[in-house]
Amino acid sequence: MKATAEKMEKNTVVLEVEVEPEKFDRAIDQAYKKIVKKVNIPGFRKGKAPKVIIERFMGKKYLYDEAVEIIIPDAYLSAVEDTGIEPVSQPELELVQVEEGKPVIFKATVVVKPEVRLGQYKGLEIEGLRSEVGDEDILKELEKLQNRHAKLVTLEEGAVESGDLVTIDFEGKIDGVPFEGGQASDYSLEIGSGSFIEGFEDQIVGMNINETRDISVTFPQDYGKEELAGKDAVFTVTVKLIKRKELAPLDDEFAKDVSEFDTLEELRADLANKLKQAAEAMAKRQMHKDAVSGAVENAEVDIPSEMIDSRTEEMISSMEQRLSGQGLTLDKYLTYTNSNKDELRERVRPDAEISVRQSLIIDAVAKAENLEVTEEEITEEIGRMSEEMKQDPDVIRKILEGQNQLDFIKESILREKTVQFLVDQAVLKEGTNQIGKE
Repeated sequence: MKATAEKMEKNTVVLEVEVEPEKFDRAIDQAYKKIVKKVNIPGFRKGKAPKVIIERFMGKKYLYDEAVEIIIPDAYLSAVEDTGIEPVSQPELELVQVEEGKPVIFKATVVVKPEVRLGQYKGLEIEGLRSEVGDEDILKELEKLQNRHAKLVTLEEGAVESGDLVTIDFEGKIDGVPFEGGQASDYSLEIGSGSFIEGFEDQIVGMNINETRDISVTFPQDYGKEELAGKDAVFTVTVKLIKRKELAPLDDEFAKDVSEFDTLEELRADLANKLKQAAEAMAKRQMHKDAVSGAVENAEVDIPSEMIDSRTEEMISSMEQRLSGQGLTLDKYLTYTNSNKDELRERVRPDAEISVRQSLIIDAVAKAENLEVTEEEITEEIGRMSEEMKQDPDVIRKILEGQNQLDFIKESILREKTVQFLVDQAVLKEGTNQIGKE
């Protein structure tokens, strides 16, 4: 087989592939064996008609077309491998020559991975984020624990305060007319949660049990229901019940109740350690993001729309899987958000383009620096996966091999390795620390 690749404009390549006559002859025999089992020829039992009769009855073109369909897929893949191109779209095929005793010649026009023109990617100036943990941060975490484990006490009398859990009845009106979805009875609301329209919860503060009050609010301009967006509304609200959190004092007994520690000091030390780890992880992610952004900003690449389309669909598919895990279908989500799939694609597409651009630049840096993934690194990643999944590493490897996922794992490792390379080569701005650099 012979294959040549001619580069056209806008990341398009035309492959011209020539397949030997012998392979075409074998494909014709395969096509005959396939067709003869399907057709009924007068005077012959099904599957027993000679090839010459099939040709006469069905026509040579029918046989040749079937043979070409057998040849082209493998020939195209071999041509891609031989020429070293990286297609990112399905090929458009054109038959040039199909004659018995002669080579089969076809052309495949395909969009390929674009060439990246790297700019500066070493010595980029990035800002290392500070990750100190102060007493105030620890106190906030302790207060969260206090609130999480607080007892709810029902008040016999008194006024609503921020943080209270209230039960209310309400009816909303616009220009004096009730609107759909604006009424509820025995509705439970935590004051300060921000779950209602801005200003609604603040105006409930100070109300007494069994008190009724008119509350004026304005729906946001981007509110989900178009008929309510930007409209002024008045809600008639009655407070029926007030429950207040009773916080336990911050002492050793509290530490024993909410954790595995015996003293408050031990709990504080554990919270400080977890906060520090979280801060360092966030700082590291931000530094990685900044290093990649710098390399992307300095590079040039003309991205084919096909790559952005493909990444858009991948992102929507991932979103669909996440929704499924929450017991929600994509169609229901679109209904709830008053949207459709075309509008979703338009919203996702800019992020898809950014994702493709970053991947292309990272891959180009890896190639320029001859970065590779070792078998030891693959084994280490499989080991990490096996710990998470509580499964034997050999079983995980076999599953990945069976699903042709090892290349994906290798690609992920290489990209992580390349991003870390960019961070290691970066220069930290004066006055920032080394968090995130290895």
